[in-house]
Amino acid sequence: MSLENSPIRIKSFLFACEVVKYCDILKQNRDFELASQLLKSGTSIGANSREAQRGVSRKDFKNKFGIALKEADETKYWLEILEATGREVPKDLMNKCEELIRILVAITKNS
Repeated sequence: MSLENSPIRIKSFLFACEVVKYCDILKQNRDFELASQLLKSGTSIGANSREAQRGVSRKDFKNKFGIALKEADETKYWLEILEATGREVPKDLMNKCEELIRILVAITKNS
């Protein structure tokens, strides 16, 4: 399988695109700070996953995926904050974030 067809790479990229679109809605509602935090962590998952797959060593690979996992967990935190404060968070977005967390946990445990 090529890197471009990697499930984590595809899922994290598509998730980042959805986060960008959701953050546009948040900004329209003047939730600038929350949008900024969510945008940073939500897009960082894919960036770190991609970087991990180009890692120069096994340690680098595991470290980058560990960072991606931390970013995914932070993203879930921001989504939970948004829900808890009455913002409408697309259920699908939360589910995809949780799926990424499960995948990243498996990758880091098995590498």
